[in-house]
Parts: sequence; structure tokens; C-alpha cells
Amino acid sequence: MRELPVVDVSALIGRPGPPMRQVAAEIERACRDSGFFYVVGHGVPAELLSRLDTAARRFFRLPEADKMEIAMSHGGAAWRGYFPVGAELTSGRPDRKEGLYFGAELGADDPRVRAGLPLHGSNLFPRQVPELREAVLDYLAALTTTAQAVLRGVAVSLDLDAGYFADGYTADPTVLFRIFHYPPSPPDSDDWGVGEHTDYGLLTLLAQDANGGLQVRSADGWIDAPPVPGAFVCNIGDMLDRLTGGWYRSTPHRVRNVSGRDRLSFPFFFDPDFTAEVPPLPRRAASRTDGVSRWDGQDLQAFHGTYGDYLISKVSHVFPQLRQEVRLNRRPRRT
Repeated sequence: MRELPVVDVSALIGRPGPPMRQVAAEIERACRDSGFFYVVGHGVPAELLSRLDTAARRFFRLPEADKMEIAMSHGGAAWRGYFPVGAELTSGRPDRKEGLYFGAELGADDPRVRAGLPLHGSNLFPRQVPELREAVLDYLAALTTTAQAVLRGVAVSLDLDAGYFADGYTADPTVLFRIFHYPPSPPDSDDWGVGEHTDYGLLTLLAQDANGGLQVRSADGWIDAPPVPGAFVCNIGDMLDRLTGGWYRSTPHRVRNVSGRDRLSFPFFFDPDFTAEVPPLPRRAASRTDGVSRWDGQDLQAFHGTYGDYLISKVSHVFPQLRQEVRLNRRPRRT
């Protein structure tokens, strides 16, 4: 395999297209072969991504001092805001990228925020680029609908009811969204925009600009995942690997920007309810394991607890200060 498959999900959102069973079979093949595929026929307007891209580029052109006005340190345990180049770690090594972290927009009166639940709260938006707020919130709404649709296909591919995820694990999903800016790297540099890794959750939907740089590890080595106009790159994460008992495998990937131009990417992470337990799925999803060790030696079945416990343990390796924020947030409050 030297390129990723393309899956038309029109039928999953109620539009004319290939039958759902055919779509599900294509998703199954992609999740078994590579863990990655392109999603087309999703119905997300190109205009929305164009607005988001334009506003994001305006933000990243701001002086560093302006960007730091919404630094992640101001977001606390909600884990929102801006981080500069080198502040995010992959496998303990600084990435060559800067970025913005967003999540579901929750006000101070939301019960989860009042309870101090980590990774829940309001987003930080730059005063210098006011249009970014509307673009981000519109994008979160659109991609949530798209992710639920793709998961309908995943469910059918596993011989589950189409609504299995939406009626359970993702009835109240954990939604995380990033905008990453990768400065160009010299072609002979060993700097990585982001090093080899797998994603934590159920599903990632990635929009990327025209500059490329994403690579996916396959049985035959690393392959490029270049941008396809109008398509999202979809990949499954460690939690779907865990839920299926390894029937679907999360796949390592990495990014290096050697285009000579600034690269933007827009990964949208769609995960289970933060407070949900995550036992294995029934029927075919749990019927087979092949005994092949993961790329990083981890045993995904070893974890027990809620998805939120799992997620906090993972992201604390990327942002060590988050663990301290969570500890402070969980201290008993004096009244």
C-alpha cells in the first residue's frame, strides 16, 4: 500500500452515495489495513474551512507577545489557549510547531465547570482576530456532526447498530480541536513538526493546507498522506484500538514541513464521554487479537477507569504542567 484509500460517506449523512454497507466495508478495510483513510462526501462547506484558515493565519502572524495573551497558562485545567514553538513534546522531544487548543465551549455555570472537571471550560480567543471565535465554534459544530456520521459507519463495520456510539460512548462526547502552525524546516534537518505518535481517542478528522508533510507508517514503511482537495484525513486512535481488542489498530504517524512555506493543519479529535467507562465492544469487535505488539510496546488493555482518567494521563506527558493544574484544581475548596 503506497496511498491511503478514499471513502465517500455521503450515505452516512443522508445524502445520495454508495450504500451504507459498502461504506462500512470500505471503512473496515481501511481500519484493518492502515488505520487511515480520506473522507469525502461529508457535506462540510469549503467556505467554513476557508474562514478558519484565513483567521488562523492572521493569528499566527501576530507578534509573540500578542499571541501569549492567550497562553495556555491562562486556561488552567481547561487546557485551552496558545503554546509557542517547542512547548509541546512528543516522546519527550519538543515539536517544531506552535498551536492553539480549543474544546467544547462551556460557560462558568455549566455543572462540569462548576465541579472543576479537567479539560472543561471556556475557550481563549485572541482580541486581535475577533473573527476566529465564530469560525472555530462553527467548525466544532460541523465536525461533531461529521464525526458522529463516520462513527455510524465504524459501528456498522463492526456488526453493531449504526447508532451504537452516538447512543452511548459519544452521546456526550469529549471534543478537542487544535490549530497547528508548522514553520518550514530545512530539508536536511532532523527536526520534526511532530514526531512519531498515535492519537489517544476514538477518531481524528484532519484538515490540512496544500503544503503536505503528513506521513503514515505502513507495513511497507512510511507513506505520504498528501492533501486531497475537499477531503479530511481520518484516523482511528488508541481508544478505538482498545475498544475493538486490536481488531482495528491505531497507526503511528508524523509530520515534517519541508515545503519551504508555513503549514497549517486542523486536527479535530472526537472521543468518548469524559466520565464514561470504556469496556471492550461486543461481538466481532472483540472476537480476534493477532498478538502483534504495538509500535511503542504499550498494552492498551491494561488501563481501567474513565476516559477522562485515561486522557489526563496521556496529555500530561505532552504538557507536564497540566498534571499540576489538575492536582491544584482537585484540591478541596474551602468555603
